[in-house]
Amino acid sequence: MDHLQLKLCDIQGRLFELSKGLDSEAFVKMFMNSKVAERLDSSYNKLQWMGEEYLLEELLDEQNIGTGAEYGMEIMYWIGYIYRYWHLLTGESSKKIYRQAPVKTMRRNYMMFHTLDPEIAIEDLKEIYRRRKSA
Repeated sequence: MDHLQLKLCDIQGRLFELSKGLDSEAFVKMFMNSKVAERLDSSYNKLQWMGEEYLLEELLDEQNIGTGAEYGMEIMYWIGYIYRYWHLLTGESSKKIYRQAPVKTMRRNYMMFHTLDPEIAIEDLKEIYRRRKSA
């Protein structure tokens, strides 16, 4: 992962932190299936460098998210960071990544995975998905 790619991961992590006050599960699900995420998945889009405040504004223009149960800022940052890292590592779309590791899976595994190297955490999340799918 190069410096610019890691910066994109950080931007998405900070975007997820900014969702404070919104329903965390609804926010993550909506983001991962949004046009904003789709544009971030492209090889280059100026939206990638607009900053997390602008991205949140674009997302909220796309859909309305209500208030509700909030996850902590640390877990939200980690979820956002790992999802973007996953995309950059594998090239999978945000929608496909979310199908494999929905927000509840990410939250449930945060304590075990947040100290791991992102590539190992992603491998483990993919393994959880494979096992769940084959069960």
